[in-house]
Amino acid sequence: MSLNELETYRDAALEALEAVDSGEALEAWYRSHLAPSGQATAWKKQIGRQAAEDRRAFGQTVNAVSQALQAAFAAQKERIRLVELADRMKAEAMDVTLPGRPRPQRGLHPVTAMLREVCEVFEGMGFTVFESPHVELDETNFQLLNIPEHHPAREMQDTFYVNVPDQGERPPKAVMRTHTSPGQIRAMRAFGPGPIRVVLPGRCYRNEDITPRSEIQFHQVEGLLIGERVRMSDLKGALLLFARRVFGEDQAVRLRGSYFPFTEPSVEVDIQCTLCCGEGCRLCKSTGWLELLGAGVVHPNVLRNGGYDPDKVRGFAFGLGIERLVMLRYGISDIRHFAENDVRFLAQFA
Repeated sequence: MSLNELETYRDAALEALEAVDSGEALEAWYRSHLAPSGQATAWKKQIGRQAAEDRRAFGQTVNAVSQALQAAFAAQKERIRLVELADRMKAEAMDVTLPGRPRPQRGLHPVTAMLREVCEVFEGMGFTVFESPHVELDETNFQLLNIPEHHPAREMQDTFYVNVPDQGERPPKAVMRTHTSPGQIRAMRAFGPGPIRVVLPGRCYRNEDITPRSEIQFHQVEGLLIGERVRMSDLKGALLLFARRVFGEDQAVRLRGSYFPFTEPSVEVDIQCTLCCGEGCRLCKSTGWLELLGAGVVHPNVLRNGGYDPDKVRGFAFGLGIERLVMLRYGISDIRHFAENDVRFLAQFA
């Protein structure tokens, strides 16, 4: 092999190196020329085969070519590294002067938020949260609450009945609970015969026509307090404090006589209209008051069914609808919004 062939190889290798424009191509060039199996190494192996008089000059030229290729390779590697770095920085560039992208706000469903708020208010008064089953026996849902069969109050709570298989010839009737009041019996039997102060939150079910004012499922919070010296004034004080915690410190309550089978006496509790503050408007039908909940002194029959002696203790109970509370607070006119899962509606409460 002549020196001219070596110089021709060097020029061709350098020309090929200049055309390299990526890390992968550079690696392929290195394997072809500078690796142990590359062409430059093969030239070095030819040194010992040259004539004695040509060996020195040939060896010096081979080493010079090898060094030139090494230097050119290092320079090209650095250039490609800088080019790839610049490309990556350009692709990942971020303009820090642009305004930040708003992150979507998330929050509790308004019904869930109100349930928690109501429970927190009564927990602050010393009440304990007690949960009862969604499926109740007819006995617990109606009969033990002083609502026997064929009682007119049942017509107002047309509900979903559940089959109870393998329970003998006359299986007990089971229902999706129509109110949280069955929890009164369960709480009395669980914590009695001592004093009780509990709230019972949960979902209820009735076979209702779905309208802007009614749904087949809704949420309630039941309250029950039993002790030796419980009076109607205690009930009014607790509900007044609750109304002021939820609707503002200037809120007022009004009690009107009513009827519930499981309380005697029974009352409907109103609050001042949250829109007109009692002056009268379309929301309150010019009365200045909005219906809030039903309450009363626990009926003696219910106390007996719960394991208490009505001659020794008394109690009060109340039940309020959570959807109604949210509607009163925010002026919502259609209860169906709560179950439609419309993000436009829910985002307002995030």
